[in-house]
Amino acid sequence: MGDLRDAFPSAPAMVPRWRARLAEMVPDPTLDQLRADGAFEMYERSVPGPEGAPDVSLLIARPTGLADGAPVVYHLHGGGMIGGSNRAGMEGILREWAEPLGLVVVSVEYRLAPEHPYPAGVEDCYAGLLWVARHAADLGGDPERIVVAGGSAGGGLTAALALMTRDREGPRIIGQLAMCPMLDDRNDTPSARQMAGTGLWDQHDNGVGWACLLGTAYEAADVPAYAAPARSTDLSGLAPAFIDAGAGETFRDEAVTYATRIWQAGGDAELHIWAGGFHGFDQMVPGAAVSRDARQARVNWLRRILSR
Repeated sequence: MGDLRDAFPSAPAMVPRWRARLAEMVPDPTLDQLRADGAFEMYERSVPGPEGAPDVSLLIARPTGLADGAPVVYHLHGGGMIGGSNRAGMEGILREWAEPLGLVVVSVEYRLAPEHPYPAGVEDCYAGLLWVARHAADLGGDPERIVVAGGSAGGGLTAALALMTRDREGPRIIGQLAMCPMLDDRNDTPSARQMAGTGLWDQHDNGVGWACLLGTAYEAADVPAYAAPARSTDLSGLAPAFIDAGAGETFRDEAVTYATRIWQAGGDAELHIWAGGFHGFDQMVPGAAVSRDARQARVNWLRRILSR
């Protein structure tokens, strides 16, 4: 963990070097590794991006032999809005979600800040979701059973897509699974201050990520809700949500507040704050009891949502 913290960029201009270092320290799995000796069908496909923007790359996976009409998880990777790829975290998702629950998983490659500030990334994610909803049957999936899921930056993007699909009357999603989500650009909750200088994504790191994403709009009073979902003034009418975070991480309090506001708006949210958990705990120490409990809670929620 110390090596990862030491490598983190202190300013937007240092992000490309950080990405290169991260790729050396935590390389993405290859397609052959993700296929797991034939357990999964796996391929990449380019689909139309937002108007006037490049195509969006989707990584499409399903357990080998899965029957058509399976539920679809649309996955948004983490990386603080400045890093990551559509292969990040996929090994665990395939093993723990796709195989036991019988899912098609589609993971989107969205443009990263600071080279591509808001709204590039979230619009890429929305364009990919539109394509998936229209072509779900071609993938062996069910267009009426799509769940959006992501962690960290991907958790924030998950919440943003839930808002977008509601406001634009876009594809109907049946659930949003936001793990340790990056929701609030204001970066000034008690947990953000409490954990400053501690863990993989502290208040300073979070500030760099938001500065990269928002560019000249950073620290403005009118940041859009599709960039920072905590800015939304209306959380009614959203797909059922699963939200979690570690008790010892920057995002704890914004996760609690967001879930609370969904309830106050009459919505459906399940919230878990994991005692002893830090940002990324379930991936950094996967064998810990709290990590196993957290991963199982997500599977349990998915199973319930998909059976409604």
